[in-house]
Amino acid sequence: MDKKYFYITTTAPYVNADPHIGFALEIVQADVVARFNGLTGKKVAFGFGTDEHGLKIYRKALEAKKDPLKYCDEFAKKFDDLKKALNLNTTHFIRTTDPAHISAAQEFWNRCFKNGDIYKKNYQIKYCVGCELEKTDSELENGRCPVHPNLEIENYQEENYFFRFSKYQKKLLELYEKNQDFVVPKNRLLEIKTFVEKGLEDFSISRLKEKMPWGVDVPGDPDHVMYVWFDALVFYISTLGWPKKEKEFSEFWPGVQVAGKDNLRQQTAIWQAMLMSAGLPNSKQIFIHGFITSDGKKMSKSLGNVINPFDLVKKYGTDPVRYYLLKEIPAADDGDFSYSRMEEIYNSDLANELGNLASRLTNLGEKDGLTIDNKTTSKFNNTIINQFNYFQFNLILESIWLEIKKLNKKIDDFAPWNKKFEERKDFLLECIDTLKLIGWQLHPFLPETAEKIISASQGKIKKVQPLFPRLK
Repeated sequence: MDKKYFYITTTAPYVNADPHIGFALEIVQADVVARFNGLTGKKVAFGFGTDEHGLKIYRKALEAKKDPLKYCDEFAKKFDDLKKALNLNTTHFIRTTDPAHISAAQEFWNRCFKNGDIYKKNYQIKYCVGCELEKTDSELENGRCPVHPNLEIENYQEENYFFRFSKYQKKLLELYEKNQDFVVPKNRLLEIKTFVEKGLEDFSISRLKEKMPWGVDVPGDPDHVMYVWFDALVFYISTLGWPKKEKEFSEFWPGVQVAGKDNLRQQTAIWQAMLMSAGLPNSKQIFIHGFITSDGKKMSKSLGNVINPFDLVKKYGTDPVRYYLLKEIPAADDGDFSYSRMEEIYNSDLANELGNLASRLTNLGEKDGLTIDNKTTSKFNNTIINQFNYFQFNLILESIWLEIKKLNKKIDDFAPWNKKFEERKDFLLECIDTLKLIGWQLHPFLPETAEKIISASQGKIKKVQPLFPRLK
C-alpha cells in the first residue's frame, strides 16, 4: 500500500437498537486517527456502515411486525446521522443489505470455496442469539452467555456449511509473530495468540433459509443463507468497492480497523483467516478498545442507564462530547461516563482553561491590531506522533492541556493587559502563535473548536467568540 493512502474503519454495528455511547466512542476514535493522517498529507478513506442480517435482527423485525429491510432502514439512518452529530469526517458508508455488499460477500464465498475451505456437514451447537455466536460449555456461566444472561442458550442441529478455520492456526501465529503491533494494545495481541495457540475449530458459516431467511444467499445453494458473521466481515473491503473497484481497493487496502474487545476473535483471527483463504492481504492493524460503564454500572435498558450520544450532543455540544470520550476513556481500557464528570471537565478544561485562553489572547490581539503569518511548522512532535500510532488519545490530550495550562500561567504572570503596546506586542505575538499551534494539535480531537482558534489566531487577529459558554 502506498504510504500516501490511509484507510481506517470501525466495525459495522447491528441495527437492532439505537446507537449508544460505546459505538460513539469507537467511531470518534477512528475519526481522530483519520483526521490526523489527513493533516500529515495522506489521502484518507474512512469507512463505516451497518450490519443488517442475522437471527437477532430478523426476530426484532418480526416482533415489530415489519418487513426486515424496512426495519433496518429506520435504524441504519440513525447510525448514518452520527456523521453530523459527532462531526465525523467519513468518506465511505455501506449497509450489508446494499446490492454491492451482497455481491462482494458472494464473491468472497466463492474464492474461499474454490480454495477448498468451505464444506458441508451436520452439526449440533449451543448458540447465543445476542452474540450471534456459537458457545462452548466453558464459555457459559450457569448455562447462559455471560454477555447476554437474559437470553436462553439455543440448541441447533442441522446441516450447514463450515469454514476451515483450523487450517489457518500456523499462518495466524506467523502473522502475529511477524508484526508485533498487528493488534494494539499488546495485552490483546497476547490474548488472541493464546486463543489461537490452543487450537482452532472449524465454524458454521450458513443457516437453513427455511429457519432463518434473512441473510445473503449462498452461491449455488438456494436452501442456505450466509451466517451473519461471514457476511458482515466482508464489509471491511466491500466498503472500498471490492471486488469491482480494484484500483481504489488496491490503493487503500490493507487498512486499520477499530473494534471493541468483544470483537477481538472475529477481527484478529476469524477475519484474518478468511482473508488468507480468499487470497487477499491481511489487515494492516487492529486497535481494540474497552467498554464504557455508566456511573460505574454496566449499561442496560432495564437499569435505564443507557447513554444516547444524540442526547449528549444536544445538551453539551459535539466537541465537548468528543473531548470526554477521548480524554476520560483510556484508549485501551474500560472507562466510565457520568454527567457530573462531564460537567466538571466542561467547565474546568474547556470553558475555563481553553475557552478563556483563546478569548483573552485574541481579544488583546485584535485590540492591538496584530497580524500573524499563516505558517505553522512541526504541528506534531515525535512523542505525539508515536502516541497516535498507539491510539493513546488521552495521553495526547493530557500533553496538549499541559501546554494550555503553561500558557495561561505565562499570561497571568506577565499580565499583558497592564503593559503598554510596545511592551506587550512581542509577548502577545509569541503567545498567539503558540495558541495557533495548540489549535492545530487539537484539530483531530475538537475539529470545530480548532478551526475557530486557528482562524482567529492567524492573519489579522480577530477576537474569538466564546467557545464554551459556561453551563447553567
